[in-house]
Amino acid sequence: MKIASFNINGIKARAPALRRWLEEAAPDLVVLQEIKSTDDAFPREVIEDLGYNLETHGQKGFNGVAIASKHPIEDVTRGLPGDPEDAQARWIEATVTGAQHTLRVCGLYLPNGNPVSLGRDRQPVAEGKYAYKLDWMARMRARARELLRSETPLVLMGDFNIIPEAQDAARPEAWAEDALYLLPSRAAFREMMHLGFTDAFRARYPGPGHYTFWDYQAGAFERNDGIRIDHLLLDPHAADLLEDCGIDADTRAGEKPSDHVPIWARLSL
Repeated sequence: MKIASFNINGIKARAPALRRWLEEAAPDLVVLQEIKSTDDAFPREVIEDLGYNLETHGQKGFNGVAIASKHPIEDVTRGLPGDPEDAQARWIEATVTGAQHTLRVCGLYLPNGNPVSLGRDRQPVAEGKYAYKLDWMARMRARARELLRSETPLVLMGDFNIIPEAQDAARPEAWAEDALYLLPSRAAFREMMHLGFTDAFRARYPGPGHYTFWDYQAGAFERNDGIRIDHLLLDPHAADLLEDCGIDADTRAGEKPSDHVPIWARLSL
C-alpha cells in the first residue's frame, strides 16, 4: 500500500495540481493538510471521481485536514484530544485495512508557532502561538501513547512544521530563531520519536539535501533552498512493513503548485 501526505495550501486553488499528482502517483491513501475549506464546501469530486473514499475535517479559510483512500475508511475521529476548547481543524484519525494488515492513520497539521517572543537571553518565551504549538505537541504525544497500546500498525503523517535537524534545512542558520527550528520544538519532536517511532524517510535516505517545502519567494525552489517539515512517523509494527519512501519534489515545478510537495511511503500491508 502506498501512503502519502500532501499539504496542498488550499484545495480550491490547488485542485488541478492535486488531481494531476493523484493521477500520476496513484497513492492508495493520502492525508491532506491546509485544505482551507469547510466540509460542505470541499470539492469532493476532485478526489472521489478518481475512486477515493474521502473524509474531511475542515475549517473556513485556513487549516483543515482530510483523508482519501481507495480502501474503506473506518472508525473516523476528528480533533486532537486533550483540549475541548481547541476549535482548530488540525487532526483526523481513521483505520484502513489492506490485504494483510490494518493501519491506523493520523493525519495532522501541527501549528506553526510563529511569531516567537525571545527573552533577553535570546531564549524563546512559551506564550501565544508558540505556547499553543508546544501544548499541541504534548497532546499529540499523549494521544500517540494511547494508540501505541493497541499494537496495531500506526502512522502519524502530515505537516509537522518541525525541522528536526540541521541537515533538514539548506540554511539552518536562517531558521535559528524560528518556531520550526527552535530547540524546544526539536526537543518535543525528539520526545515523540523516543516513544518508538521511525522517521520513514530517514530510514531510507540519510543525509542532507532532501526537502518538502520551499518558499514562493526569491527563487527558493530553483536554488533548492528548502526545509524538510513533512514527515511520516511509523510505530514499530508499521516500520517492520516499510518497503520504500520518497519525496515527489517535481510537483513543486508544476503549474500553480503548493509550497509543499508530497512525501510517501510504501508499506507491505
